[in-house]
Amino acid sequence: MNLSIFSLAMLLGLSVLSLIDSLGEVCRWISIRYKSRTATRVPESPFPARAHQGSVPVIGVLSSGSADNSAQLVNAFHRGLAENGYVEGQNLTVEYRWAEGIYDRLPAMAVELARMPLTLLVSLGGEPTAMVAKAATSTIPIVADVGVDPVASGLVASRSRPGRNITGISCRTEALEPERLGLLQELIPRGGLLQELMPRGPTVGVLLNSNKLTPASQTRELWEVARAIDMQLHILRASTDDDIDAAFDSIRQNRIPVLAVASDAFFNTRRDKLVALAADSAVPAMYSSREYAEIGGLMSYGMNPSDVCHKVGIHAGGILNGAKPYDLPVMQPTKFELVINLQTARALKLEIPATLLARADELIE
Repeated sequence: MNLSIFSLAMLLGLSVLSLIDSLGEVCRWISIRYKSRTATRVPESPFPARAHQGSVPVIGVLSSGSADNSAQLVNAFHRGLAENGYVEGQNLTVEYRWAEGIYDRLPAMAVELARMPLTLLVSLGGEPTAMVAKAATSTIPIVADVGVDPVASGLVASRSRPGRNITGISCRTEALEPERLGLLQELIPRGGLLQELMPRGPTVGVLLNSNKLTPASQTRELWEVARAIDMQLHILRASTDDDIDAAFDSIRQNRIPVLAVASDAFFNTRRDKLVALAADSAVPAMYSSREYAEIGGLMSYGMNPSDVCHKVGIHAGGILNGAKPYDLPVMQPTKFELVINLQTARALKLEIPATLLARADELIE
């Protein structure tokens, strides 16, 4: 009897040891399978987490412009964010940096923002600001507005698949300079005494920022368009208030009949001064955005800047909600607006051709 009990215990003990050994083999197999799968797993996102889950996201806004004349743009940006559920001061923090039209300030400001625990970096003010933002970080998602071709400038890999951490809005602002020349050309009467005085065609002044690297292709295209419509160019450059004064002295001395002011953040911070000098010099001027026409500039042609900032806000809100910048195509403009200030035209004793009036999207009385 005792032997039988002893034998039974032995058998039970061997069975338990066998079971434990089998379970150990199963655990080792599961461990190996798990390690092999996790060792080759591709991370879901190339961007490191920059805030703890549940914390308020932080957006850095880097602008080449000025806070004083950007209230409408900031409001439009926030409308885009609100459409995605984000309101500054409630569930969102925004850090602003304004370069006041001085491009040399941008690199230090971009580095300062990149060192913060940002969820997103927004670049406003065209290609110079966007390129500085891109150089400051390769991990923080960036939404930028640019006035040039973002692919040709090297900002993104393609419009449909921008690249690692950047997307935005391509305004084509600088690409419109030749079209602005064509619109100005319609203001200048031809024939008669003018034809005798200017046998090679009338001259149009073009004001560029001397501190901004204007692509050679853009300047070449301006000359090509000018030759095609039988006009001469007088290139003027300015990057300070004194430069602007000197440019208008040259306009008066050379009796330049019309002026095109190029799209530029510095010029935007000096809108009042530029419009006032054009009026004092009695020179019809074309500008890049409607804000100039609204304060007395004769004409503007381009995208509505508030619409651009609204789209930037929509893109930014999408990224805050989980979209990746490389999945968001660079948005393209769908409409350009021609705005004409008729009160300024009357002050200049200028008759606007019926063709231009018919094309205008808005006439300011």
